Amino acid sequence: MLKKNNFDSNRTYIVKILLSVFFIVMVLCPLVKMLTYLFQADVGKIVQSKQFVLALKNSLFSTLISTIISVVLAYMLALCFYRTQIKHKTIITVLITLPMLIPSVSHGMGLILLFGSNGIITNLFSLDSSIYGFSGVVTGSVMYSFPVAYLMISDILKYQDYTPYEACKVLNIKGFSKFKAVTFPYLRKPLISVFFATFTMIVTDYGVPLMIGGKYMTLPVLMYQEVIGMLDFAKGATIGTFFLIPAVIAFVLDVVNKDKASSSFTRKPFPTTVSKPVLTVSTIFCYLIVLFVLLPILSFIILSVVKKYPINMSFTFSHILKTLNTGGLNYLGNSLIIALLTSLVGTVCAFGTAYFSARSPGKTSRFLHMVAITTLAIPGLVLGLSYMLFFKGTFLYATFAILILVNTMHFFSSPYLMAYNSFSKINMNLESVAQTLGIEKTLLVRDVLLPQMKSTILEMFSYFFVNSMMTISAVSFLATAQNKPLSLMINLFQAQMVVEGAAFVSLLILIVNISMKYIIYLLGKKLKK
Repeated sequence: MLKKNNFDSNRTYIVKILLSVFFIVMVLCPLVKMLTYLFQADVGKIVQSKQFVLALKNSLFSTLISTIISVVLAYMLALCFYRTQIKHKTIITVLITLPMLIPSVSHGMGLILLFGSNGIITNLFSLDSSIYGFSGVVTGSVMYSFPVAYLMISDILKYQDYTPYEACKVLNIKGFSKFKAVTFPYLRKPLISVFFATFTMIVTDYGVPLMIGGKYMTLPVLMYQEVIGMLDFAKGATIGTFFLIPAVIAFVLDVVNKDKASSSFTRKPFPTTVSKPVLTVSTIFCYLIVLFVLLPILSFIILSVVKKYPINMSFTFSHILKTLNTGGLNYLGNSLIIALLTSLVGTVCAFGTAYFSARSPGKTSRFLHMVAITTLAIPGLVLGLSYMLFFKGTFLYATFAILILVNTMHFFSSPYLMAYNSFSKINMNLESVAQTLGIEKTLLVRDVLLPQMKSTILEMFSYFFVNSMMTISAVSFLATAQNKPLSLMINLFQAQMVVEGAAFVSLLILIVNISMKYIIYLLGKKLKK
């Protein structure tokens, strides 16, 4: 028995080492390869050029404004949800999170369809202002990042304890004094994490500014143009290095706050009964946010089924059929293959890694955990460029395999943390009991741990699938004509001024992702019975 236990221990140690090496090769090595291109570039000349300085200023300014607006709106909406008794909360939550199911480039295109020179709202209200440039980038970035910021802030407010506020009532502490003594200390660290996470999302995104930025150049668009258009990898690597700074800060804050939040306590929920005027204002605010979120999606539907907006508004399926017949079905098939295989590979890999890092203590487990979450600090645009430079000339390059691999690594950290947290909550003595009874670990995982984590596994699968269907950043440098995913067709159609086709592609991605979410929901209900 002792020899068998030693064998199991050694085998576990070897598996953790192999997994650590895998993440080092698949994440850190490509990143190091990208950074080596800095030696081929005149970094000083690049960062001092007028083009770079202007793009940097534009990126920082537009991202800062967009982040502030997103976080403030998200906080206000979360307050309406968790501090008032507004109705239809579930439906509103579903509608608000719909923008998370379409690519960021679709938000920019939606604004063009609504507020462009021939946009729906432009024509309806005879507007003469332009949406292109700074205002369009900020608006599109807010639409893209707001739902994510809302979900993060909701998670903070959901678990806030009301007891300190009761103490404030007893002590007659009101207004700003109460905010300074209770609210601000609780929200400070989590909101800083939310701010940097939202900032990183926006500053590294090229979809919105590429679509609606016009002459307002940002760093992600500059990087995209230099690599795709000019094949200047050294300049692309230099710009990509700058994106790592906010991402690393967000990563560190996320890790620190997760560690701090491990303690548990008995909390008292907030009362949700408010005065009628407050409830009315909160309800109107929520409905306005829903309208703001749904307008681009409604514009996709309109553009997809009218003959020629705004000249001929008669109903037709011609744009849908044309899109499907000119490669749309092939690209949809590519996306489904990539998304399904990424979901399968990613879920198995994340589950296995989380098991070994969470259920077997030791230094190797802590190291494995750290390398497994490193992708949180690497934006998709940077990871895609790193993969292109690292795998160019290998058997993986220009194949489905590299797209599946880059998506798995790009989206790995969040599903991994889902599994890691679930494993951490399950009794840690189960392995010891199984070892005493002579039960193999594989049987313990199959018969005890897996049944307790069914809902988590479904969520992991869903996360990989949805994000793989709509991503453009990580795959834009790696896709070829043979394996191009559906999301990249939006750029193609927009460049050809075929807005009806681009609108239908965005709608198609949304339909596929909603369908997957619904299937996961039904499976989850079935498993709970």
